[in-house]
Amino acid sequence: MDDLLKFLRARIEEDNHAYAYVAQTLGGEALLDSHLPMLDLIDMLARDYNAMDPTDARHAGLTYAIRVLAQSYAEHPAYQQEWHS
Repeated sequence: MDDLLKFLRARIEEDNHAYAYVAQTLGGEALLDSHLPMLDLIDMLARDYNAMDPTDARHAGLTYAIRVLAQSYAEHPAYQQEWHS
């Protein structure tokens, strides 16, 4: 799961850089319908996962949610099919 979280955080960082470029090039208004809030939520889930005790009843659900969210990057060359939920 650590590899999946590293992968997901790297994709989020790439997306954030892309959004920053768009904002710089086209202005902040271009980001009004962006996925920036979703990227922040995904990062929050990853942090929660790292802090969560594996015996917590929510752990399995959070693991599943992270795997599902990572599927949006399934076409990325570093995505591993074993992460598919």
